[in-house]
Amino acid sequence: MVHDSPKPLVLTNARVIDPARGLDAPGAVILADGVILAAGPEAANQGAPDGAQVIDCAGAVVAPGLIDMCVSVGEPGHEHRETFASASQAAASGGVTTICTMPETDPVIDDPALVDFILRRARDTAIVNVRPLAALTKGLEGNDMTEIGLLQEAGAIAFTNGHKAIRNPQILRRIMTYARDFDALVIHHVEDPDLGGGVMNAGLNASWKGLSGVPREAEIIALERDLRLVGMAKGRYHANLLSTAESARVLAIGKDRGLDVTAGVSINHLTQNENDIGAYRTFFKMSPPLRDEDDRQAMIAALKDGTIDVIVSNHDPQDVETKRHPWAEAEDGAIGLETLLAASLRLHHSEDLDLLTLLAKMTINPARRLGLDSGRLCAGAPADVIVFDPDRPWVLEKKNILSRSKNSPFEDARFSGRTLRTIVAGRTVYTYD
Repeated sequence: MVHDSPKPLVLTNARVIDPARGLDAPGAVILADGVILAAGPEAANQGAPDGAQVIDCAGAVVAPGLIDMCVSVGEPGHEHRETFASASQAAASGGVTTICTMPETDPVIDDPALVDFILRRARDTAIVNVRPLAALTKGLEGNDMTEIGLLQEAGAIAFTNGHKAIRNPQILRRIMTYARDFDALVIHHVEDPDLGGGVMNAGLNASWKGLSGVPREAEIIALERDLRLVGMAKGRYHANLLSTAESARVLAIGKDRGLDVTAGVSINHLTQNENDIGAYRTFFKMSPPLRDEDDRQAMIAALKDGTIDVIVSNHDPQDVETKRHPWAEAEDGAIGLETLLAASLRLHHSEDLDLLTLLAKMTINPARRLGLDSGRLCAGAPADVIVFDPDRPWVLEKKNILSRSKNSPFEDARFSGRTLRTIVAGRTVYTYD
């Protein structure tokens, strides 16, 4: 990567949307020295700094770059699935300027030296910001707590056990209590491993297909348990991926009790349901499983009323060796970085969510939860900015997928909404031709 300072940039004739300020108005955005100088109607009359590049956005939306809190990258150990270079290219094309990477690598990110390795590797090869999540337990085995203080000092932004829940409540309570002393965020996968273990949503559809089901209770009971532990430990907690109507109700009760809790939902569970599986299409196999249409609608309602705080891609690259199997034997996971914005815009076009609310779930909300100063268009904030046309039609063709793995549930899907330009630290890292 080149590290010289890019020349100032002025984005004019734009629809400026900044959820942090509740701003949706015509205007301009001025960037220089890697930060935002001004954004909004007031910036339109300020004039360009000396030597600035002026770009006419022709009415397109200018918004903060997206922050994705749940991204799996193969590096180190599984580079054939994804590298920081390929993941960041996919992210930039999808309007994502910051990725929070899961610790499920080989070796697991459970040691300060490995956090340092991730940061150095990303600095040298990635074109977007990479923020590593470190493991809550050694080897993600759910037994021994990692050195949360040292990992945080090394640069870990939060802590998670990846896509594995911690089975022992006493261990999780101790971790939450210890993490609290460092003001560290605990991100947890809410699925009871003893109740889970199925391969799709439990119900009639699973019975018809002859597949074992994952009951909603596996998620609901795990979340209820976790929130009780949060009440005991008084720590900061984020439920990574919710998928059921009852989970949203449980979370709302926890928030009403004054617990410091938030939750995310994957874009897959907002735009797809179990019927999309069709003829055992393994690209739709994920954890938690796609639920029914009532649950999908409940997730949208929970986003709208603020119960669920964050939308993530849950980007999980799997190659043909792990996906080209009978449904029950195929690995969970779908890529999603380059379709996160486009797929989420379906919720805007269906009039389920306005653009301000929708973008807040992928910008200012994750930024605040993670303690980042990005995710907003205000003076002094990092110049991580995207330009997109919410109505530009396109089709996701396999040959154009930038991720190393091609396991997208949106293959050949039609979208309305395209990233036109992605800017990280004031430097343009992606343009759509």
